[in-house]
Amino acid sequence: MVELPTQCQAKIAALHFVALARPIQFLMTNELKAPTLRTVEVTRYLTPLREGGSLPALVEADDGFLYVLKFRGAGQGVKVLVAELLVGELARVLGLRVPELVFAELSEAFGRTEPDEEIQDLLRASTGLNLALHFLSGASTFDPLVTTVAPELASLVVWLDCLTLNVDRTARNTNMLLWHHELWLIDHGAALYVHHTGPQWVQSATRPFPSVKDHVLLPQASELAAVDAACRARLTPEVLAGIIAAIPDGWLQEPDLSPDQQRAQYQQFLEARLAVSATFVQEANHARQALI
Repeated sequence: MVELPTQCQAKIAALHFVALARPIQFLMTNELKAPTLRTVEVTRYLTPLREGGSLPALVEADDGFLYVLKFRGAGQGVKVLVAELLVGELARVLGLRVPELVFAELSEAFGRTEPDEEIQDLLRASTGLNLALHFLSGASTFDPLVTTVAPELASLVVWLDCLTLNVDRTARNTNMLLWHHELWLIDHGAALYVHHTGPQWVQSATRPFPSVKDHVLLPQASELAAVDAACRARLTPEVLAGIIAAIPDGWLQEPDLSPDQQRAQYQQFLEARLAVSATFVQEANHARQALI
């Protein structure tokens, strides 16, 4: 058996016991600000990121930074961008780390020069306003077998995903990154999935969330009750309205409802979810007890 140098052993051991904590007190003390997303113009398409069905891409923008671009013309449609925006900014308000979200303008010229037909079609369908996340260069995928997450932080992430019905934070696909020894949340397009189900989707606000049993951080989420109280106090109707107001009119495409009426649906849904938070916290705690 090869003996690793002592320095390497210490480094590997440290990885197993990194605790990423963001205290609940943050929710009570940090000043709230309405989201103000910047708008950038995509200047260079670098490479597709062939993950899932949405085919995001790494791009460069006119501010010189790299972004992961989520396309409005992808198969799931603009509601995926709405979910990315809402859940990302909800996470930020709750003190969780999310890469900066920006609106990204895509010129129709990009579709003319791309040789790959699938990507060419996607670029043409996505002309106009898209959503992008700041690219975290050097970030690594969160691995629950390597990194320990503190109970408060784990509880906060689980609570957010229960609130927004996010089914896509599992051991198979954690949708979390480690960057500069901190935990960052990404890829929230699968959240709020009920808004794909038709005009009466808001009535699903009080539904159970059995998928919480598969949440990658559920075993560490022992502080759900405390987190619930803090988050409900944080997410006032005014805070929710400020986040929802950031959704562009062009992403709200229900034919029989105005953009403001559709924003009102998201407000109604999130307020209703908050009103039954004790129920989904209890559901999560029961699922957790079955695991530990």
